[in-house]
Amino acid sequence: MKRYIQLCIFSVLAISIYSKDVVIQSPDKKYNMVITDEDGYLHYSLKWNGEEKIMPSLLGIFANRSWNDGLFIDKVNFSIKDTIWVPVYGERSKVRDNYAEYELHIGKFKTKDKLILDVRAYNEGMAFRYRFPGGQYLKIEDEYTEYSMPEGTLAYFTPKAQTEYVCLPIDSLKGETERPLLMKNVDGSYTCIGEAQVVDYVRTKYVLADNKKGTLRAAMYGPVEDIAPYYTPWRYVMCANTPGEILENNDLLLNLNLPTKIKDVSWIKPGKVMREVTLTTKGGKEVIDFAVKHNMQYVLFDAGWYGFEYDKSSDATTVTLDPRRNPDPNALDLQEVIRYGKSKGIGVILYVNQRALQQQLDEILPLYKSWGVAGIKFGFVQVGSQVWTKWMHDAVRKCAEYGLMVDIHDEYRPTGVSRTYPNLMTQEGIRGNEEFPDATHNTILPFTRFIAGAADYTICYYRQDFGRLEKQDDNYGVPRSRTIKTTPAHQLALAVVYYSPFQLLYWYDKPSDSKDEPELKFWDDVYTTWDDTKVLNGEVGEYVTIARQKGDEWFVGSITNNQSRKLSYPLDFLSEGKEYKAEIYEDGDSSLPSRTKVKVYSCKVNNQDKLNFNLKPSGGVAVHFVPL
Repeated sequence: MKRYIQLCIFSVLAISIYSKDVVIQSPDKKYNMVITDEDGYLHYSLKWNGEEKIMPSLLGIFANRSWNDGLFIDKVNFSIKDTIWVPVYGERSKVRDNYAEYELHIGKFKTKDKLILDVRAYNEGMAFRYRFPGGQYLKIEDEYTEYSMPEGTLAYFTPKAQTEYVCLPIDSLKGETERPLLMKNVDGSYTCIGEAQVVDYVRTKYVLADNKKGTLRAAMYGPVEDIAPYYTPWRYVMCANTPGEILENNDLLLNLNLPTKIKDVSWIKPGKVMREVTLTTKGGKEVIDFAVKHNMQYVLFDAGWYGFEYDKSSDATTVTLDPRRNPDPNALDLQEVIRYGKSKGIGVILYVNQRALQQQLDEILPLYKSWGVAGIKFGFVQVGSQVWTKWMHDAVRKCAEYGLMVDIHDEYRPTGVSRTYPNLMTQEGIRGNEEFPDATHNTILPFTRFIAGAADYTICYYRQDFGRLEKQDDNYGVPRSRTIKTTPAHQLALAVVYYSPFQLLYWYDKPSDSKDEPELKFWDDVYTTWDDTKVLNGEVGEYVTIARQKGDEWFVGSITNNQSRKLSYPLDFLSEGKEYKAEIYEDGDSSLPSRTKVKVYSCKVNNQDKLNFNLKPSGGVAVHFVPL
């Protein structure tokens, strides 16, 4: 007993005497993270520009045993990487991957097991993950990672991927909050936390830590089981003076994922997409003709083409119309529509509910390839658990093997995996036009959801009452609550403000709704992927202006919240010494002849000029700069 007491005292002394502080810096020295094993607990703190953004916070994980006490830093390996890679597509044509990497070998007293904490320090942010190098079976049941925020921090909280945002003090959060989580500090700066490379793990949100003021902790969806070697997703922290700087740095998530595993990417072609809603051959051809006329690249056949999507007996290898959507079983000759589309240079994308995907994936992929289908939209996907997370990314990988692009809908949020499998073009995970959000919500999204990457907002145009406010119903016979709550110019600008390589336009619209309004030229001209992206101005929930470059052209979209606003921005992003024609699309007055009341005009500008606008409530303005 005496010897046992002496050993216990020695162990405590060993932890205290040999405790280490590991200081980790980004290449530009702005980020400074300190990791310590004092008293056998692993903690980290983070400073940015010399200011503390995360106070000492717990690190650790429960994997077979608790890795949160009796810990010590055994050794540290260090390396530096600085490369530039070219994405298949993106918000930029080149991405710099520059970081200092620290590999902390973590030991635990009275066990020979090892845990490695990988830490990467980028100029854009800090990231870390837990890694198990051995060959043992693992059951990960909890993660102790915490984020202790300075007093007065506010968070842009949303409980689910498709719900509204609300700005609250950290200690007012109720239940889980989605990631990425943007927070505003008392000094006016911003901090964002999130996760990257979630491929074979569970979704991890954030909840308040018990009895720790201003502290968030990781909230795993459920357990994870695998065999080591194994690593968790990356947890990242980004800081900036403005929310736009965080959005501009969101390539960090791509850098935290593996390079593409698709050798031939020539078949991956981003583009604009219009939905076909009648489920008829005639309707399909009309949408294709509209797509050709308006420089779109794809047509989507949404739910109902192979039967009732929730019925297990519905067969996604057949064209069997859901009578709820079209009672004529012979109304759609899908093969004829695909053939017609190919003759016009328009691809066809098919919606398939996950119920059918789970049952028939290996059967439908070679079949759709033989049909000439361009891509699949996954519908009503299951997210959260390890089983469905792994299934989802295996399905994306299998689609790549058959040359099929993918759009994932519902609660799935991206974590940068499109770098590894760029056939994953876009995903929902957003409260978009299907829910008819207001303009204030739209001005929050660029600084929250879009930090994670591309989002399929399903932009629409003609589902609005065009000022007929005295009517209870619009021309669709639906209540105004089910119409767009923003102006036409706001909707036009969203095609630039919101990034999506598959950009769904005219979501609730049919070709017959269009009267060839002159402002449609902006959507005709706009691209879906870019060579460069700049956030010119913006405040969360107030307004935002984003400029995107393609070749020598620039497109700029500005939107305001529910209030009117004077907005201006300099044109110093344009090439010096060049003149441009600025084609401007803004909300006009009742004197305009078109029902949409969009004012279209142009002027000559250069990079020394500034544009000034008066945005209407819930309004916007879109500009296309064409070199002269």
